[in-house]
Amino acid sequence: MVEWYERSFGEDYLLVYKHRDVQGAKREVHTMISWLGLSDGAKILDLCCGMGRHSMALVEAGYDVTGVDLSDVLLREARKNDPDGLVTWLKGDMRQLPLEGGFDAVVNLFSSFGYFEQDAEHIKVLKEIRRVLKPGGKFIIDFLNPSYTMNHLVPRSERVDEGQHITEERSIQDGYVKKHITISNIENGSSDEPRYYLERIKLYNREDFSEMLKQSGLQLEHVYGGYGDISYDSATSPRMIMVGSSL
Repeated sequence: MVEWYERSFGEDYLLVYKHRDVQGAKREVHTMISWLGLSDGAKILDLCCGMGRHSMALVEAGYDVTGVDLSDVLLREARKNDPDGLVTWLKGDMRQLPLEGGFDAVVNLFSSFGYFEQDAEHIKVLKEIRRVLKPGGKFIIDFLNPSYTMNHLVPRSERVDEGQHITEERSIQDGYVKKHITISNIENGSSDEPRYYLERIKLYNREDFSEMLKQSGLQLEHVYGGYGDISYDSATSPRMIMVGSSL
């Protein structure tokens, strides 16, 4: 059985999320650097690096960066955006990383967590973060804020981009936020069949994360509601950005 995340992070993902910008990543990295407090040349793992926007910004800031992702398409784009090979790009499953330890920090950004059905699978991810970190190494997990997400969910949106009609339908079901994406080619009376994708993230709150992190040998030290040292409020913060270290 092909899992949703094996299908969804392909060519169409580049179209649906083309609005993500490099300057935004640089601003976010500037804030992350202040939270991590690392020395120049520190080793950072960008876990689920996608197209590598944050990896490249971290390299520009003077760090030794490795980016890991499961998607061949997104890694292809990341390498294309890194013509000088400044980042080490690797394909891998976040539950079983193709890496030894020795990282000063691991960052997991833009809600690249909660993809699986079982809590045990998510704990595997956290244990892998712990395994590859140096003792006392730092982590950042940038996740959606569940209560804010439930209260501000946009049930449906649609747009046309590059001759494609994109519909996104969002819902909360059984403890997950789900997005169903439909893409249809509307150019020149195309008879192409629509393409369908699912995105699904398990809605873990702060207490859930605290418990899973503890089980995994990690400790939660600060929670922010957004980049720029925005304090976290469970009702009003769009994000739940967790910063901590290995025990």
